[in-house]
Amino acid sequence: MQLVLYSKPGCHLCEGLQEKLTALAHLPFNLEIRDITTREDWFGAYQYEIPVLCQVVETAGGRQEKPLPRLSPRASLAQVERLIQTCLYPSEAE
Repeated sequence: MQLVLYSKPGCHLCEGLQEKLTALAHLPFNLEIRDITTREDWFGAYQYEIPVLCQVVETAGGRQEKPLPRLSPRASLAQVERLIQTCLYPSEAE
């Protein structure tokens, strides 16, 4: 599974979520960090929303990013892991 984290330098919320995702290295996902200050379209879309975590999904029209539910900045590592597990194994969450 591919995840994309939209972030920017100096954002403590972004850094906190990135640390939690890094701590979940035992889960089978790849994480791409995108600095929104490097592209105007990313900055325009996410400047007031970061951190934004998206799952890359394959569709008939190609690869698309599906934003995941926004987590509280105080979300525990276990809560972040549950979110990722739900994405990895959606049938088990039902």
